[in-house]
Formats: sequence, structure tokens, C-alpha cells
Amino acid sequence: MHKVRVYKSEENLPREDQLAFKIAQVAADPVEVSPEVEEMVINRILDNASVAIASLNRGPIVSARGQALAARPGPGGSGSTVFGVDAATKVSPEWAAWANGVAVRELDYHDTFLAAEYSHPGDNIPPILAVAQHMGATGKDLVRGIATGYEIQVDLAKAICLHKHKIDHVAHLGPSAAAGIGTLLKLDTETIFQAVGQALHTTTATRQSRKGEISTWKAHAPAFAGKMAVEAVDRAMRGQTSPVPIYEGEDGVIAWLLDGPDARYEVPLPAPGEAKRAILDTYTKEHSAEYQAQAWIDLARKLHREHPEFANPENIEKIVLHTSHHTHYVIGSGANDPQKYDPTATRETLDHSIPYIFTVMLQDGEWDHVASYAPDRAQRAETVALWHKVTTEEDPEWTRRYHSLDPQEKAFGGRAEITLADGTVFTEEIAVADAHPLGARPFAREDYIGKLRKLAEGTIDEKELNRFIEATENLSSLEAGDLDLLNVTAAIELEKAQGGIF
Repeated sequence: MHKVRVYKSEENLPREDQLAFKIAQVAADPVEVSPEVEEMVINRILDNASVAIASLNRGPIVSARGQALAARPGPGGSGSTVFGVDAATKVSPEWAAWANGVAVRELDYHDTFLAAEYSHPGDNIPPILAVAQHMGATGKDLVRGIATGYEIQVDLAKAICLHKHKIDHVAHLGPSAAAGIGTLLKLDTETIFQAVGQALHTTTATRQSRKGEISTWKAHAPAFAGKMAVEAVDRAMRGQTSPVPIYEGEDGVIAWLLDGPDARYEVPLPAPGEAKRAILDTYTKEHSAEYQAQAWIDLARKLHREHPEFANPENIEKIVLHTSHHTHYVIGSGANDPQKYDPTATRETLDHSIPYIFTVMLQDGEWDHVASYAPDRAQRAETVALWHKVTTEEDPEWTRRYHSLDPQEKAFGGRAEITLADGTVFTEEIAVADAHPLGARPFAREDYIGKLRKLAEGTIDEKELNRFIEATENLSSLEAGDLDLLNVTAAIELEKAQGGIF
């Protein structure tokens, strides 16, 4: 546990005591990756590919891909691949990180970690993989880099809250991706230290991207952080330095963007020689929606089967979802966003509205990443009528469990209280999603592959998909130059991007 606070300039905090330097030390530590961590890295590469494939012709991806394809690789390496595009077409690694990062995030359908801050640690994979391809790294190098990216992002999310100060959660992603790239390339501690500082400095932004009318930038935000991480490492390798101390300085991130000059944090990081295992604390999504909606979707599915009468708004007086502070204020009625009850709202807004999500699952009994958000689905009269009867309330016990450090107690669900038209009150609760490691049906390798096959249907030829799955499952045996095998070529015509400057 590393104590972190703000220091005045005259206190002259030694470099080795700065959080960015401690992160760099972890990244530079050549500790071996355990078999279970490697197994989960493979699962998450499969998971990222599945959600990226499902979004290949959505607007933000088309735009980001168009920008990336205009950026050919320079002389420093062989270039990187872009999801859906034939691997023979290479682009500069920072732009591959951008395009692939947008594709992975667009549907809000990959892995998550929730603690003091929330995160999607799978966002580390596109920038680390892009650099690995460009620089001719091996599969083992890639595994080590991804393990570091997950470790640093999870450790920062455990200790430092960003959303309380309306700072977007990608502020933890810039440093983690830079650290992961440092591990991948076997860089020295000083170089990684400078890269981490630059990556943090360039990726702090406000939470307005996830508030009110949510725009297409929601998918771009983590991709931008990944792109900045690649550029930060490049500059650090060229001898360029970063603002120091970036976290603890009196004009630094903590003092002015977070808890202020009196802030105190304790950040957990692996000791020297200790394995990086944080990826095992993360969990993926069975459903395409914000993670805190996962358990509620599963509960609504159960209620749909057992109480189909709940789907009829005429039978319901009100539904109150008692849940954590975070769920109530971010995706619940506590956000005070009228858009969360607007039938014409964007998909990006609806997937952050638990009243909408719970209603649709209660009525349909199944969740689809496209159909469940379609305008005609959102605007259905009986849906709107029931939707407007659903609210959330914070429950202190569910808030406590949300923040618990005990994985056996930590929970992301709550208690549904359904008052029927005749006055009868029905209650049922759920702690974690079915796919959670402690849930009813924890995700395993076959589930990741099943999710990939489902989302790739009609988009990727089966032979090509089988090739990709085989390459990914044999990740550690991939030699230098083989990492292009971790790309897939779409069997559909990819849409052309609208013209811009590039």
C-alpha cells in the first residue's frame, strides 16, 4: 500500500517516492505471468474481438477506421492491423489503437472493474496489441504487457475515485496503457515513468461525455487515452520528459482535479517479484449495457419467466430498484437526467438508463445488442408506460457492499420492490450478475467463444473465425511477427467513412 498525498514544491518529493515512478517500477519488474492470468488474457482478447466485430459498421467505428487508414506506418516498425480490415493493410500503431479502441468500446459490452472508480480494463488491449504488432513482439511479450495494463488500472481504480470530481474514468487508462506498453517493450523504469506522467497529463477530461445526452464520444474517449499512451511512450523513448510530480504536485492532478491539497490515498501495487494478478478481479458482460445493469438484466429475465404479468403496465403501480449510490446516480433516476426516460434518446443514453433496461428485459425476457435499443423498441407505448413507473433509490447497505473490499461480499445489484395495482408488494434481490465469477453461471472459455461466434455471425467467415480463435488460444506460442494473426478480416463490405481533413 503506497501512501499518496499532495506535496508543495519546496518539499521536493523524491522521484522514487512518486506514484508514477512506483507504477513504472511495477511495469519494469520482469515477473513471470501465472497460467491462470494468461488464460484470462486470452479470454479477454476473444471478448474484445467479439464486441469489436459486432460494431464494425456503426458510425463511430467507420469514422475512426477511416482516420486510421489514412495513417500509414513510419519506419520504426511494420505497422499494426485494424479490426475487420485485411491484415496486409497496416497503419501507424497509435491510429490502430484509436480505431480498434473505438470498436471495442462502442457497444459497452466488454469487461469491467468497479471499486472506488469504475473502469473497462479491456480498453488496455488495443493500444498494447497495436504496439506489439508494430514492433514485432511475441505472444509472451503481449501477455506480459496486458497483465501490467490490467494490474495498474485495477490498482488505481481501487484507490482513487475520479467520478466524484466529475473526471472521466479514462484518466486511469492513460497511465495503465503506457505502463503495459513499457512492460511489452521491456523499457527501463525511468522511460516508463516519463511515459506514465505524460499519458496521465494528456488524458484527464470531464465526465460530461457520460452525462445527459450521451454522444458518440463515449466510445472515442478510451480510444483517445490509448492513442495518447502510445504517443507518450514514443516521446519518452526519444528522451522527452513529463510534468513531475504529476499526481502529487501542488499544481498536479490530485491537488486541482481530485480531492485537493489535503487528499490522502493508499494505492495497492504488487511488491517486487510479486505476480500481476489483477485481471482475475475483473469480470465481463453477458449483456450489452453498462456493467451495473448486468445483474438487473438477469433479475428482470428471471421475473419475466416467473411473473409474466409484471410486463403489463396496467398491472403495476410502481417499481423501485433499491441499489448502490453509484448505480442510482450514474444510470438510475438519481442522475436527474430526463434523457434516461426519453423514448427518442440515443443508444448511448439508453444503455446508461437502468429504468429503460429493466423495463425492456422485464417485457422481452431476452437482451439483444441491437434490437433492445432500436427506436421502435424504445418508443413502444406499453414500454414507455411501464418505463416511467421505474425509479431507483440509494440503499446504504447496497452502497456498502458495492465498495466492499471483500470479493465474497462485493455486489453490484440490489432489491427490486414492485407494487402491483391492487396494492400487493413483491420483492426480490440479486447481488451479482449471472456471468460474474460468483454468479449463477460464471463465464468460462466456452462462454467467451460462444459470445464471439454469436456476435460474428454473418460478419466473419467461419473459417476465418476458427483461425482467429486457434491463434488466440495459442497466444504464448506466437513468435515475433505472428501477432497479425490476432486480427480478423470481415466477410462484409466495410462502410466508407465520411471525408474529413485526413
